[in-house]
Amino acid sequence: MKQYPAKNIINIALAGHSGSGKTSIAEAMLYLSGATDRRGKVSDGNTVCDYDPEEIRRKASVSAAVAPLEWKNHKINLIDAPGLFDFEGGLCEAVRAADSVLIAVSGKDGVSVGTEKAYEAASARGLSKIFFVNGLADEDARFYRVFEDLKRSFGPSTCPVVVPYIVDGKADIYINILEYKAYDYSGGKPVEVKMPDMGDRLEGLRTAIYEAVAETSDEMFEKYFSGEPFTPEEVIVGVSKGVKSGAITPVFCGDALLMRGMEQFMDGLTWLAPSAAEKAGEVGADVDGEPVEISVNPDGATAAIVFKTIADPFVGKVSYLKVISGKVAQDSQLVNMRTGNTDRIGKVVLMRGKKQEDLGAICAGDIGAVLKLSGANTGDTLCAPTRKVTLDGVEYPNPTLSMAILPKNKGEEDKVAQGIFRLVEEDPTIHFSNNAETHQMIVSGLGEQHLDVVVSKLKSKFGVDVVLQKPRVPYRETIRKKVQVQGRHKKQTGGHGQFGDVWIEFEPCDSEGLEFGERVVGGSVPKNFFPAVEKGLRECIAKGPLAGYPVVGLRATLYDGSYHPVDSSEMAFKTAASLAYKAGMPQASPVLLEPIGALSATVPDGNMGDIMGEVNKRRGRVLGMNPAGKEGYQTIEAEVPVAEMSDFSTFMRQATQGRGSFRFDFVRYEEAPAMVAQKVIEEAKASGQVE
Repeated sequence: MKQYPAKNIINIALAGHSGSGKTSIAEAMLYLSGATDRRGKVSDGNTVCDYDPEEIRRKASVSAAVAPLEWKNHKINLIDAPGLFDFEGGLCEAVRAADSVLIAVSGKDGVSVGTEKAYEAASARGLSKIFFVNGLADEDARFYRVFEDLKRSFGPSTCPVVVPYIVDGKADIYINILEYKAYDYSGGKPVEVKMPDMGDRLEGLRTAIYEAVAETSDEMFEKYFSGEPFTPEEVIVGVSKGVKSGAITPVFCGDALLMRGMEQFMDGLTWLAPSAAEKAGEVGADVDGEPVEISVNPDGATAAIVFKTIADPFVGKVSYLKVISGKVAQDSQLVNMRTGNTDRIGKVVLMRGKKQEDLGAICAGDIGAVLKLSGANTGDTLCAPTRKVTLDGVEYPNPTLSMAILPKNKGEEDKVAQGIFRLVEEDPTIHFSNNAETHQMIVSGLGEQHLDVVVSKLKSKFGVDVVLQKPRVPYRETIRKKVQVQGRHKKQTGGHGQFGDVWIEFEPCDSEGLEFGERVVGGSVPKNFFPAVEKGLRECIAKGPLAGYPVVGLRATLYDGSYHPVDSSEMAFKTAASLAYKAGMPQASPVLLEPIGALSATVPDGNMGDIMGEVNKRRGRVLGMNPAGKEGYQTIEAEVPVAEMSDFSTFMRQATQGRGSFRFDFVRYEEAPAMVAQKVIEEAKASGQVE
């Protein structure tokens, strides 16, 4: 593929609800443009964008894929984003690289949660938005109902450009109502035909266009509402400017599987969608944190963002770049602003799905990839040493579901960890940690399907079988009253014996673990044995008397004891301290503490009652509600025991149809209710965790 200037490059993310036909739209565009010689089908597992084995098996996208094509002297970089919410990280990457977002909408189902999420993601970055109502060959499709749904959901800026003319339930003719041209697709190829008589419906759609154009400026607004008609030129120019500024969202339609309306849509992209020259400029930060405007200049100092990474054990690392300024060429030297290192750029390629094509260089405004750039991660800025700037990274959602991950074969823990670290490189929405308290490896993601993909990839890419389990809760134990106990260790063997005798006072205090002190008088216990007593106690608090969980909030004061001038030793006093601990803790009213987290759940107004009711069922306390900063949404603030939150993400998604989101962070420990504590203690005894 030849190099294109930024004014002829269109970077567009393809997003929308799962099942709306995004990948099929990409296949149709690639085939029409000649970028592929056949159209793949999701059902057959042979599409350009869904090339990962997991995508082929699931018949759904699980990561963003890039597929460039050429159309009417333009290069269109398609970035196909997953529609499933568990793989929202792919949408974040696609939107970061794009200058506009094409939102696929089912002609049968209309506006769905995925439609809303795609629209919001585009709006958050100030990107242009374009709707494509797909699947109109389906007898259950209803374009005009869907169009009204779009206007109701996204406002009067929703502007029809291409609409179907339906005869006997068939959508074979598509009309460009800006140009007053109609095309018949019943023979496969589009043939221009006489404009059909649509009566009041066409005038109603023209009114929708005028309303959208009126929203683009005060001048147009005043002209429209004064009753003065727009000229045809004002309409076309107004729509074009409005789309590029984000004030208008045009609506196209067709059927990607049957290739209907696709030529009209692709022609529309070339004059409606903003070019990289118009939209790809950014504001970065210099080394002092001051804002720096970076224009799309092919002769400027290089600045590029890594928006996606593939870490494959066989192919190697592939870093996808969007170049804002200058160019990224093979063998050039660029600074990674995260690490501070200067990296040599290796092979530069164009990626179309999994296929590579040598590029030589990625120019300003364009998208490409660099192979084996080992030091770079997603979100990194690569720039020329002469102008060091940092661009905004990729904003990912926080993981909401955590599970313990165990190898099926003992001894493969390191293999699991190394595999997950590699997966995190290409999917930063996966989080991984090793919980030192519960002795479990914890993997976190955006949902059950997301973690299921992690399990599958660990086996297929790294050859390790794993299982997921509900993670253990890191409980604590403490005491509620003061006790004084003796710990006496005496053992006589051949030669020197062992003797240590201590009196220790145990009492509750406000501390993270053990506070040790002494008030020994008269030398009943020599000072040189004090450290041994403290060491013995510190080893003991790792296991509490109730369920074997660590003890916190404990003050131990050594106040008396005795010793033998020959048989006493550090080991003897350490043992005596442990005997005092074992004797005293059960007498000091021990209690189980459970971790409590702060929940911040943002949900639609209509789901408030369901979520608050669920919080109460999970032994939580609702602390209050606040406006979410988003119309029709509220944020519920609550505190909930960690033990009750393992499947909350699943409930939240089901209750809100995916519209809700939440954050949950540990805040403190509280005494567990008697029934909860008893169950935990019984489970600990059954598992051998405590005697």
